[in-house]
Amino acid sequence: MKKSLSTALATALLAATPIVSHAQSAVTLYGIVDEGITYTNNQSGHANYQLQSSVASASRWGLRGAEDLGGGMKAVFVLENGFDPSTGNLGNNGRIFGRQAFVGLSSKYGTVTMGRQYDEVVDMLAPVDASLKWGIYFAHAGDVDNTSGSVRINNSIKYVSPNISGITVGALYSFGGQPGQFSSQSTSSAGISYTRGPLYVAAAYMFMKNPFAAGFDSLAPKNIIYSAYVPSAQSWRVAGAGGSYAIGPVTAGFEYTSTQFAKGFAGNDVNFDNYEANVGWLVRPDIQLGVAYVYTHGKIDATSAVPIYRAIDLSADYFLSKRTDIYLAGVVLKAGGSATQAQITTLSAASSTTSQVALRVGIRHKF
Repeated sequence: MKKSLSTALATALLAATPIVSHAQSAVTLYGIVDEGITYTNNQSGHANYQLQSSVASASRWGLRGAEDLGGGMKAVFVLENGFDPSTGNLGNNGRIFGRQAFVGLSSKYGTVTMGRQYDEVVDMLAPVDASLKWGIYFAHAGDVDNTSGSVRINNSIKYVSPNISGITVGALYSFGGQPGQFSSQSTSSAGISYTRGPLYVAAAYMFMKNPFAAGFDSLAPKNIIYSAYVPSAQSWRVAGAGGSYAIGPVTAGFEYTSTQFAKGFAGNDVNFDNYEANVGWLVRPDIQLGVAYVYTHGKIDATSAVPIYRAIDLSADYFLSKRTDIYLAGVVLKAGGSATQAQITTLSAASSTTSQVALRVGIRHKF
């Protein structure tokens, strides 16, 4: 009798207790700290030595999370902060999570995310671009085409498809957020990539209205190559394609981009075409070498001026461990055509002549 009563009570308690399912979730803290010394032969007419961060990789820390919702669906998020270890200051114009900040859902049908994100030019061409492999000094003419990811897209929603037979497609739209002017500061972007063994090829497009406000926080870029054209530009258009192929320890890549600042100067368009070839060689597991050549051809319609820039970039990496490496980088940028000054990407001042040289030794730690 007692056993039957105990069983009945236990059954009643179980029936009255709500069933709670704990989904699997994980949050990862990650980051990079990059610091080093750079020598420049000419900044505003003088040689310069400076402690500079975020050259081989941008210094950052972030939180990445995923929660399994069942049925193959996950909730995902990323909060990523950029900072300068030389001073401790925040990067990305003082934003706490200025590099990335988004949340979304992932399933077998693809991933949808919303927030501050990279456009498809960055996502699709990053595996080809030398600057994402070996450092921001390798960027195309001050990152005029955003292939190095200098500009992120606010207020955006993005879709990335699953990889189907090597093909991945993506699209992004950013809401302008202006009452009565739905698209005044909007951004649209799309891209496609194909991977098959050692081959990778991709193409992407980005179109931003009123880039001075929408992309540059109403601050002119710090590089003289195109800083004069952003404030008055009605739109910023970038289209590009590229590919890479690996043969054993050697990987070769080629990339082309076309950039236009609509009515960027005196009511007329300003255009830049970038051509890049690069080769990386993993000499042995702890040594990697890289070389790139970038040719930039500009055209200012209002004056018919043709600024030209040629860059040769060299990189050598020695891996002390899987997470820590010491690197050397050398860059020569030569201005020609109608261009009278050179300024390597992220250096604080332009050369007083048509050439600028930078040499750097740095250390990078990933966690």
